[in-house]
Amino acid sequence: MAVYKVRVVRAGEWRKLKALRLEALADPVASVAFLERHEDAVSYPDELWQQRAAEGEKQEDKVTFVGEDSDGQWCGMLTVLAEEAQTQLVGVYTRPEQRGTGLAVRLFEAALEWSWTRPEVRSVRLCLHRDNLRAEAFYRRMGFRLVGKAVPDPEGPGYLEHRMVLERPPDL
Repeated sequence: MAVYKVRVVRAGEWRKLKALRLEALADPVASVAFLERHEDAVSYPDELWQQRAAEGEKQEDKVTFVGEDSDGQWCGMLTVLAEEAQTQLVGVYTRPEQRGTGLAVRLFEAALEWSWTRPEVRSVRLCLHRDNLRAEAFYRRMGFRLVGKAVPDPEGPGYLEHRMVLERPPDL
């Protein structure tokens, strides 16, 4: 199994964050993984990417984790949003060649650890396209369970999403 370092994105790394996000949005599975479109994101001003990177470094209500290989290459990412009594995982991406190597598990472990350090957090949730079966199987292995029925997302016309939740372990 490959060795990855998982850490928080720092403000000065906005160019690398932008590049990895644009790569994620250009991935063939992006249409069932992200609401954001590549053609929109490429036109975002640098200030937006700088803000995204800086928000995560503050680790207040939003943090982005990145997975690096032994050469320092960014191989995947995941963002956690704090929302009162829960956190939400968004922007989950691993490069195709890193899928199945344990990187996604490491990213999720970091996100869950960050979530559980917040005493008010009772659960972690995520949303996924109903046709993203590979992601759903992975999330189930991580302990998430489906809640409710597939519902339309108001920001993604024609996008039906499932919601999945992981409750806080009783021993934390």
